[in-house]
Amino acid sequence: MWTIAKLGEALASGKATSRKLVEDALGRIADPAGEGARAFLKTYAETALAEADHSDRLRRAGIVRSPVEGLPISVKDLYDVAGDVTRAGSKVLDDAPPAVVDAPAVARLRAAGAVIVGRTNMVEFAFGGVGLNPHYGTPKNPYDRKAGRVPGGSSSGAAVAVADGMCAMGLGSDTRGSVRVPASLCGVAGFKPTARRIPRDGAFPLSWTLDSVGPLAGSVACCAAYDAILAGNPASALPELPVKGLRLMVPKCFLVEDLDANVAAAFERALAQLSKAGALIAEVDAPSFTRSMDLYKNGGFAGAEAYLIHRKRLETRVAGYDPRVSKRVVLAKDFTAADYIQLGFDRADFIRGAEALGAPFDAMVYPTTPSSAPTIAETDKSDEDYFRWNLRLLRNTGLANVLDGCGATIPCQSPGEAPVGLSVAGFALQDGRVLSVAASVERALEPLTQRVAA
Repeated sequence: MWTIAKLGEALASGKATSRKLVEDALGRIADPAGEGARAFLKTYAETALAEADHSDRLRRAGIVRSPVEGLPISVKDLYDVAGDVTRAGSKVLDDAPPAVVDAPAVARLRAAGAVIVGRTNMVEFAFGGVGLNPHYGTPKNPYDRKAGRVPGGSSSGAAVAVADGMCAMGLGSDTRGSVRVPASLCGVAGFKPTARRIPRDGAFPLSWTLDSVGPLAGSVACCAAYDAILAGNPASALPELPVKGLRLMVPKCFLVEDLDANVAAAFERALAQLSKAGALIAEVDAPSFTRSMDLYKNGGFAGAEAYLIHRKRLETRVAGYDPRVSKRVVLAKDFTAADYIQLGFDRADFIRGAEALGAPFDAMVYPTTPSSAPTIAETDKSDEDYFRWNLRLLRNTGLANVLDGCGATIPCQSPGEAPVGLSVAGFALQDGRVLSVAASVERALEPLTQRVAA
């Protein structure tokens, strides 16, 4: 996997050019033996090469716009790219007018010198955590590819593209885990920011309340660099925190219950390694965290808001939807205004209590998903199987969204094992601290994972 530090060094020394990096990315996407045809819905070969050449000219003149200058990236299919129709992984938007301007997130990345090589596949309308897309195919997880495992969703193509070296960063979105689930299952890093920090204009919505804009990349430091650009912040190195003395809370609740054996083992090894390195780990009873999942009952915010977004289209074009998406959307048709208002009050109460519980700690840590990636066949056998796996894969990540918080996921499995993600999470607007803690945790786990982050 590519990291900003390694690629930046190669570009600065002249050992690489942006054009060569983009050509390599496009070559991997086009490789018939790879997953590019399913991971990407469209590539921008001509414009990407032209932008790479421009970046190389600027660099020769001593101009480097940001740490991601000249690096190939991808954007999830729900973001507006000027001149393109934003389909959001669906076919019912084929006749929509093309976007007039880039989404702000896309525009900020372009202005920083990142080179967009294409649009990545996703679960239709971002409504699902498994990663299946019946319209455009499902990209296979990089682990155990012969078995055909799910990539996770909804940012499925983004995770596969980063894991397979088709781009240095995949721009995703996260409403209940749609950045962190695929990052975890595919063995890459991902970050869900506090939702309000990054503009969501120009991104096809799933939930105005819960949607957030986040990167999937090769390391926490990479995620932090892209996050700064997306938030409109100045470029700066991520402050290094020593792992010794970090106060990490393990919430005793559903987050650490009913884990697959390999997930439980990887999580326990990670905690032991962090303790050995000097982190102060405390298990804290958090029954309110389990009760908070009631905020997702009957679809919660996402169900009610998605029904508003799609109800007129469903009246005339329901046959064009993925049935597993349309079924979930229409479940919210009887969600009342009173239910919706009460949900907001209940969420605010939960956040206040959770912030008080977490106040003595630098961050929370828990498994990103309770399971490794199942096979595509396992999840696609029946609607019952699909919905069961969907709920299981989204189970843990949804906490950060209802908290209006932020969270990073980093790989914590040993070499050769199925990818397992470790979540480092915090509360609203604690993004900088959470990223620094996650980077410290990532470094401390290097002896276990043999994965050197740079």
